[in-house]
Amino acid sequence: MAIETRRPELLCPAGDMERLEAVLQYGADAVYLGGEQFNMRAAPENFSDEKLKKAVSMCHEKGTAVHYIMNTLPRNDELDKLPSFFEKAKDAGVDAFIVADLGVMKCAQKYAPDVPIHISTQAGTVNYITANAFYDLGAKRIITAREVSLDEIAEIRARTPKDLEIECFVHGAMCMSFSGRCLLSNYFTGRDANRGDCAQPCRWKYHLVEEKRPGQYFEVSDSEEGTYIMNSRDMCMIEHIPELVAAGVDSFKIEGRAKSAYYAAAVTNAYRAAIDGYLENPSPDYKPEQWMVDEMRKISYRDYCTGFYFGRPNEDANIYYDGIYIREWDIIANVQSSDGEFLTVTQRNRFFEGDELEVLMPKTKPFTIKVEEMYNDKGERIDVAPNPMATIKIRSNKSIPQGAVLRKMRDE
Repeated sequence: MAIETRRPELLCPAGDMERLEAVLQYGADAVYLGGEQFNMRAAPENFSDEKLKKAVSMCHEKGTAVHYIMNTLPRNDELDKLPSFFEKAKDAGVDAFIVADLGVMKCAQKYAPDVPIHISTQAGTVNYITANAFYDLGAKRIITAREVSLDEIAEIRARTPKDLEIECFVHGAMCMSFSGRCLLSNYFTGRDANRGDCAQPCRWKYHLVEEKRPGQYFEVSDSEEGTYIMNSRDMCMIEHIPELVAAGVDSFKIEGRAKSAYYAAAVTNAYRAAIDGYLENPSPDYKPEQWMVDEMRKISYRDYCTGFYFGRPNEDANIYYDGIYIREWDIIANVQSSDGEFLTVTQRNRFFEGDELEVLMPKTKPFTIKVEEMYNDKGERIDVAPNPMATIKIRSNKSIPQGAVLRKMRDE
């Protein structure tokens, strides 16, 4: 496939204002966020009408687009709320709606006719006929199902109008069910995954019970750690940017509205650097620098795979151990300010005089500083910072911006 030099959009998650500020600082071209209703992430704080206005203003000041999510399937008793929902979002200035339901799409076109429509991954688009049908109905963009390959995306691109954009998830958690259409959580806990409240029972550990021996468990183990038959790996495509571009992907989407601001910042920073590196050298052989790849393991993560992009992931789709995240690095502090003599930081985890801390800051390869001298908020010199959220001053002549993160690898 021929390599194109088209600049892909980096689309980043914003579950609340803190996460939004992080992805804006670390290089997002566009953000996607949800309101207090009608979106598939109920756990994050999300955005009230007033916060949405503020968020859109912040983004537009930086030239960043705002994609507003309305990707649940509303029930009859919720439909009366739709006109106001779309009108308020339109008035706030959002740049696109992400929808999964045809009726909702028509409602958006009626009450906010000038706001472009993006078709959610929840709609399950896997072929060019469906993509063209959505285009004919007025969609500007489709977000493909996670279950399509790069070859399938390339064919969709070849058989659809050039002004129909294609967006794909390139990083983050994957679902064991097709495009997130899962009923397990609702069945086990009453928390509806299709209304943004998944309890993730696919990550639980299971045992087998024989029909005629109720209560008698039979061990069926994938490994010594137990049996996790539905526990999927995370997706990571940072090493495959040329292939994504060649397939015709217009927007690289990072999953994670429920993840931390640190996660959002670190992943955004790495993909920003990797995409920019590719654009400087748009070769089919391009590989990101190793530090960018290493960032993928300095956040909370599960083991990675490349999803369905290179075929069915039969050999590397599952995790055969518990479903919790791997955390190999701790956030030590967030930088408040730097005056050339001291860093003023907000402590997150305990650290000591003599520690070497790594600095994560925008558009820069991480580097290390040593804590040779530090003081508490009373101006007293200390050799240990033991209290989360305390204000600490660290002697340093490095120029480090507000919002940068100090971190440290965990002791084994």
